[in-house]
Amino acid sequence: MNDLIRIPCVLMRGGTSRGPFFLASDLPSDQAGRDATLLSIMGSGHPLQIDGIGGGNPVTSKVAIIGPASVPEADIDYLFAQVRTDRQIVDYSPNCGNMLAAVGPFAIEAGLVPAGNFDTLVRIHNVNTGKIIEAKVPTRKGEVIYLGDASIDGVPGLAAPIALTFLDAAGAKTGRLFPTGKPLDVIDGVEITAIDCAIPMVLIRAADVGVTGYEDAESLSANRQLIDRLASIRTEAGLLMGMGDVSDMVIPKPVLISPAKKGGTISVRYFMPNDCHPALATTGAVGIATAATTSGTVAAQIVGEQLLPTLVRIEHPSGRIDVQLETRNGSTVAGLVRTARRLFEGYAFAKPNERVENAA
Repeated sequence: MNDLIRIPCVLMRGGTSRGPFFLASDLPSDQAGRDATLLSIMGSGHPLQIDGIGGGNPVTSKVAIIGPASVPEADIDYLFAQVRTDRQIVDYSPNCGNMLAAVGPFAIEAGLVPAGNFDTLVRIHNVNTGKIIEAKVPTRKGEVIYLGDASIDGVPGLAAPIALTFLDAAGAKTGRLFPTGKPLDVIDGVEITAIDCAIPMVLIRAADVGVTGYEDAESLSANRQLIDRLASIRTEAGLLMGMGDVSDMVIPKPVLISPAKKGGTISVRYFMPNDCHPALATTGAVGIATAATTSGTVAAQIVGEQLLPTLVRIEHPSGRIDVQLETRNGSTVAGLVRTARRLFEGYAFAKPNERVENAA
């Protein structure tokens, strides 16, 4: 046996993201030890994460931690960690809806949820936000099915569809749909909508910050003047939203919005927060669709009046994502389809130190 700490791990793709999945019981119980373990496993502190399994990009430097449910209305707990690539920071402030697509399959195969003969409903408690999300996972004769005929833009090939339903996603972090108390604010002369629905975001018209909003993700990420402007706006928005100093947090996410160009409802460019997402976060899609159907927001000003139930088609750099919105028991419910794939299972290895010695 070598001198590294060996931890059971499954590498999975969820939606347009990818990362390791762990059982909570296999990681240190204290946050400092857990953070040190994840930073070592992912190789953070180097932009390429060359000494770890992270992919050197925010969409491939994500971690899902799964355990038994801590609330009666759920089947399992899901704690999401955004592990920074170039800095030694583990951020638990957001949820990740793309990784969420793989949570149900992982939980079933880990024995936390019994599989049905024909699809299995997994009620997921997102620990980061306290919200419940339902995942309908394709299963047959007690086994998870990954192969199918569904496709999502941003991922090549076909897979089995996983239907996600976000129940009462408003106020995921701040407790209010509009944390500033109104759907429209002005920061640095720019109209913005600060919204907290599935994830806190700052919606900005692309034209108001000097771009079209139809540029590819690489071009926008390389536009450092734009990135600096968005950082300034989101920092001020974080204060207005009651989130304090957000400089070391990945939320709120800046989002550039424009009129749809390819037959959809609205076009977006979603930032994470200092790089443009190559596609679109699932949680971001839920919040953007909600903003587009709520009067007074910058998104609603672009798309016009939308009455529920409705389908909001969001165009992004890799294609589009559809969000179905309806009202259930007085709350807005958002549904969308993602896919997932189990990629690798085995052990991840962490360097031992005084903060990770609890990991067995």
